[in-house]
Order: sequence, then structure tokens, then C-alpha cells
Amino acid sequence: MELLAAFFDIVLHLDRHLQWLVANYGVWIYLILFLIIFCETGLVVTPFLPGDSLLFVAGTVAAGGGMDVHLLAALLIVAAALGDTVNYWVGNYLGPRVFHYENSVWLNRKHLDRAHAFYERHGGKTVVIARFVPIIRTYAPFVAGIGSMTYRHFLAYNIGGAVLWVVSLLYAGYYFGNIPVIKQNLTLVIIGIIVLSIMPGVVEYLRYLRSRARSS
Repeated sequence: MELLAAFFDIVLHLDRHLQWLVANYGVWIYLILFLIIFCETGLVVTPFLPGDSLLFVAGTVAAGGGMDVHLLAALLIVAAALGDTVNYWVGNYLGPRVFHYENSVWLNRKHLDRAHAFYERHGGKTVVIARFVPIIRTYAPFVAGIGSMTYRHFLAYNIGGAVLWVVSLLYAGYYFGNIPVIKQNLTLVIIGIIVLSIMPGVVEYLRYLRSRARSS
């Protein structure tokens, strides 16, 4: 429980913790943020790390003089693109080795073929949109790799999505995060960002439940 409480404290008070890191680690903050974004997008075991809210709060801290926002943007775009790339290739390596059973319910080769067909048709927009949805953001490139989405297509949408995601949220925090009403209610803003980012997944899940109820 203490660990969970500490996690929520970090998430809800990112500004305080980020300012503390800047004050105590100086230029190392760039590496710390790089690794967080890389791990959140590149490792399927760390989907719980902050993403959207971290970018916004990092922008507010940069606006206060704690970091160079343009350097930070460039580094985090690289981190996000590199993370998705690693995730893709891990999925691409594991997919054929895991989904090769003809009679398995879950690991059937047909599932892999369907995933490939889906990502060839819709994979680009899926990779881009997933950037803005927590947890889905972590697994989308992994599944794209499992489905053997053509890499040059994946790479283009990966880089485009990374630029759109980092630039939109980081500079939103940079330009608007220190407006008095936002700065004084930053915890509520962080909660709002988290809620808005998970809403597409919630809506899609509710649609799935509704369609399943109709078909049954």
C-alpha cells in the first residue's frame, strides 16, 4: 500500500518531484526524462510510467527556466521513436516464435495473420492515435511487430506520432502551464489529462461490451 501511495503521489504531484529532480540532478534530468519516455513506450513491462502528464509538466518546468524546452523536445522525440522501434522489433521477433500453433485457441497462426492484415490496413493511424492513450501506447508497437506490419510504414507513423505527441503536450505545458489559474490547479490539470487520455480506451471497451451483448 505504501508503494502504491508513493506512486500516486508522484503522478499527482509531478511538478514538485520534477522540480526536485532538476534542482538535485541538474543536466542529468534530460537523461532521466529520456529513459522514462523510452521505457514507457519501449518496454511492455512498464506501461504504468507517466507519459502525457509528464510531458505537460516537463513543459511547465522548462518554462520556469529549469530546462531548455527545445533540447528537451528533441531528446524526448528520439526517446519515444526509439522506444516504439525497440517494442516493434521485440514483437516482430517473438510473434512467429509464439504464434505458430495450428490448433491453439490463443496462439494460433491465424491470429498472427489477422494481426498482420489489420496493421497493413489500419496500422498507421493506430500507431499515431495510440501515442495519446496510456497502456495502449505501450502495447501498440509491440502488436504491430507481432503482426509484422511493414517496417517502413511503421517507421514513418512512429516518427510522425512521436513528434505530434511530444510537441503538442510539451509545448502546451510550456506555453500554458504557468498561467496562474492552471499553475494553481496543476494537480487537477494532471488528473484531467489522465482522464482524457484514457477515455478513448474506456469508450471503445464500452462499445465492445455493447456489441457483444447485442450478438449474444
